[in-house]
Amino acid sequence: MPMQPSEIEALIKAALPDAEVTIEDLAGDGDHYAAKVVSESFRGLPRVKQHQVVYAALQGRMGGVLHALALQTSAPD
Repeated sequence: MPMQPSEIEALIKAALPDAEVTIEDLAGDGDHYAAKVVSESFRGLPRVKQHQVVYAALQGRMGGVLHALALQTSAPD
């Protein structure tokens, strides 16, 4: 069963409570999403580490129930 955008957002916010999260279903199939995550905890971290933090928040769902997630991460301006 595909993941709902609200479930993806909830998992990310559970790990990064201050995060502003925007989820977009790219293909309308519930399997291909884009996420924009803005969190102060990303400040000073390289982009790869930021993405690893988000993937960890998804608790192993990447590549399983969540087929594809295009990530855009940053610290607030």
